[in-house]
Amino acid sequence: MALFAPEKIKENFELLAQRIAAACERVGRSPDELRVIPVTKEFAPTAIEVAYANGYKQVGENKVQELVDKYEALKQDGAYADLELILIGHLQSNKARFLADYVSEFHALDSLRLAARVNRFMAEAGRVLPVYVQVNTSLEQSKYGLPVAETLDFIDECAAFSHLRVVGLMTLAMNSKNEEEVRQCFRTLRQLRDQAQLKHPAVRRLSMGMSGDFEIAIEEGATDIRVGQMIFGSRDIPNELAHFWPEDQAR
Repeated sequence: MALFAPEKIKENFELLAQRIAAACERVGRSPDELRVIPVTKEFAPTAIEVAYANGYKQVGENKVQELVDKYEALKQDGAYADLELILIGHLQSNKARFLADYVSEFHALDSLRLAARVNRFMAEAGRVLPVYVQVNTSLEQSKYGLPVAETLDFIDECAAFSHLRVVGLMTLAMNSKNEEEVRQCFRTLRQLRDQAQLKHPAVRRLSMGMSGDFEIAIEEGATDIRVGQMIFGSRDIPNELAHFWPEDQAR
């Protein structure tokens, strides 16, 4: 795993913008409807610095301890005061306290126990945290997230937590070479969001799509795409995910 050079990362951001524009054009959307969250997990803080230099002041991290370490490393000299770190990965409830001091958004809420703990720490900090409910649309046991059938009731119950604000849903698509199977995961999340909005209008956003499938996600209504390897360089990924990589994006 090696971080691309800053010049290559800049080129990749430009390529990403082109591919986003093309995907939006196919379905009559505007790129302005999309937010790119550069995902810097497993890379040194340098990746965040390069993203920031390219105008991205919100970045995603998968593990809370890695997020905290990078935050401390970057902000120790007073720089990056407007940098926001978004936690996009699973969080154990015993680490919920870190969200109050370090996290601007949380994209993987999937249990009431965790919601209660995060709400408690946010109340102590006097903050309201935007959260996305993670939904397991692929039915794969390897993925976190609520079952689709339980999600609407879960959102109802989250209304009791005054220091959390559910603003959207998040999912990881199926690991499949079948584009239609991947697309169905995103379509399911969008339909679920539409149902949730009937009762909870604030639930508007869809965090879905990564380096290998973000174009499909855009076509299905994504508002937030989480892109890491296409921008910064490849991590070690399983062979079954190799089809997500264009041939000109060497791993």
